[in-house]
Amino acid sequence: MGVSSRYSPFFVSGPLAGRLADRHGPRNFATIGLVFAGLSLLGLTMIPIDFKYPVFAMLILMIGFSMGLFAAPNTSAVMNSLPATQRGAGSGMLNTLQNSAVVLSMGFFFTIITIGLAATLPQALLTGLTAQGVPLAAARAASHVPPIGSLFAAFLGMNPLTTILPASALSTSGVHTAVLTGHDFFPNLIAGPFAHGLREAFDLAALFCFIGAIFSWMRGPGQSEVHHTLSEDIEEGLAGVAEIALSEMGVGSPGEVMEPGVEPATEPQSEDRVTGTR
Repeated sequence: MGVSSRYSPFFVSGPLAGRLADRHGPRNFATIGLVFAGLSLLGLTMIPIDFKYPVFAMLILMIGFSMGLFAAPNTSAVMNSLPATQRGAGSGMLNTLQNSAVVLSMGFFFTIITIGLAATLPQALLTGLTAQGVPLAAARAASHVPPIGSLFAAFLGMNPLTTILPASALSTSGVHTAVLTGHDFFPNLIAGPFAHGLREAFDLAALFCFIGAIFSWMRGPGQSEVHHTLSEDIEEGLAGVAEIALSEMGVGSPGEVMEPGVEPATEPQSEDRVTGTR
């Protein structure tokens, strides 16, 4: 459901924005797409932890639509800025950079989430454990657990308090052991710190979108795509093949293509060769 909510508007806005960008230029569409994406990410930072699904789905739809509005015009602008003979290499470089950026962004934003979690998790653990009757010394020792371990334990549905709290602390009178070892206490305890790190990641992503929108607007209006007829494309392709074949045989030099009706220049012959004896 979440995947279709994100990519369905991308499949709709991407081709539509690409066609419109070919006619009116890519700058406006790419810039508006990045601005809307940044605003949608800021909207994700404003919804509560126990959000309503329609609001969340609407924001995800806006992100998918906005990225489709940006991706196709931006790719079209990159391809149109290259000579026809270099578009294959340009497309390969563009795909390489995009795929590398996706992988790097996962590690980068997960690091941001972890930093935000580590900044608020110790205090949240200390407050929550002491509220359930855990002695202050044991709660302070348990509050310094690694944030990554706590996060993955919550993702896997595990409660690490049974291992990070000593048995003597759990058996102390006044400690609500059943609550501490239940399935709901620990996820609810780290929900606030995790949301803090997640909001920092969304804020940073929105900032990058707005910076990208500024650069997208600064590149100028651009030009619409120049359409060639089929005969012109065939003629250009055959000329390129002929140029490569001649250069491999050592005839001519790269960049020299004979035009129809023009005879090749011949070297002047010496007088001896013209009037030579038999």
